[in-house]
Amino acid sequence: MSGLSHSPCPYPLQGNMYKFCALQQMCAMELTEVTEGSTSVLVPVQDATAQFPPGSVPIFFNRRMELNRDATILLLSLLKPSDYLDAMGATGIRGLRVANECDLPVTICDRDPTAIRLIMQNKNHTALPVTIMERDVSALLSEQSFDAVDLDPFGTPALVTDAAVRGTRRFLFVTATDTAPLCGAHLRAGIRRYGAVPMNTEYHSEVGLRILLGFVVRETVKYDRGVEPLFCYAREHFIRLHLRLLRGAQAADDTLKHMGFIHQCKNCPYREEQPGLQAHDSACPHCGGQLQAIGPLWLGSIRNEDTVVQMQEAVAGRELGTKKDLVRLLETCRSELPTSSFYDYHHIAKLLGCSPPHIELVLERIRACGYPATRTHFSGYGIRTEAPVEIIKDAIRSDP
Repeated sequence: MSGLSHSPCPYPLQGNMYKFCALQQMCAMELTEVTEGSTSVLVPVQDATAQFPPGSVPIFFNRRMELNRDATILLLSLLKPSDYLDAMGATGIRGLRVANECDLPVTICDRDPTAIRLIMQNKNHTALPVTIMERDVSALLSEQSFDAVDLDPFGTPALVTDAAVRGTRRFLFVTATDTAPLCGAHLRAGIRRYGAVPMNTEYHSEVGLRILLGFVVRETVKYDRGVEPLFCYAREHFIRLHLRLLRGAQAADDTLKHMGFIHQCKNCPYREEQPGLQAHDSACPHCGGQLQAIGPLWLGSIRNEDTVVQMQEAVAGRELGTKKDLVRLLETCRSELPTSSFYDYHHIAKLLGCSPPHIELVLERIRACGYPATRTHFSGYGIRTEAPVEIIKDAIRSDP
């Protein structure tokens, strides 16, 4: 994903002059080699003293996104699409890794001429037969389609999602790093970008993922196409979706059945689901407070169990720098109950005025009452269960 949108030159540049300035920038950049998986590329040397080092250079590269790229490499090695578009290439590392480690035909696109020159340099550096295109991705995807399209923008993917749906034949992958709008911390921005009302709850990371997924669904179904989540997760500062797009009005109708709202009480941990695209008003049955509607968002499962199992089986044979973290992520995701939210048991313990016991003890107590309960990948303090709130509270109290 490219972090450069404007030239630093003090006057407007067009055509050859713009490209000449981009060439000057490229020549002035100090590069260093990094290796991910079995692929080595050149990236700009960042200012390690900057508050956000990846933003200190004109072409964006974030080493903390290695797990994001590793998971995609693992999944693509199983899906084997006929071709793949890295829609916002920046350094080109994602597309070059796909070409090298998944042996797929790859196109790398970026509209920034400085990034294009670095991608071309990395193509020569790796000797991989990728196609490079200096284009606006929305324009490209309005003219050409790819079996797999990967959106990895700097911030929100909302501006290019419609074009990506139109230009995707089967697999659409989406990263979002604007977690504050998605999770409710920047409420108005979240409403503007995603056409949904978020809420900054203790399970805000899952709210963000489900609002993003719900947005992609609404962008997809208008073309009589459906969405099947293959492997979606949230981690640190980003949300990642791996989706299969399905053809036909029936697939679109079936997809819409998984859309709805979470109604969250502002005064206590109680929440409830409501399918459909029109929210209703209701009161909390525990404290009588008004429930706030969050959404519309995706209420269904966020992964395909067979896909996760296949990824678990395949990861052992892959050369991946974040393998240990990825193994843990897949294990937790596979075991998670398919609820639409989780409970932060430390938050509930604080409301109860007690010290929280070990999470495994809380899970055991809930299960002893006859309700399944699991951990969640969204939070180390998160509990997934359909048990009533009072059962959860009793499990958290020191002497239930």
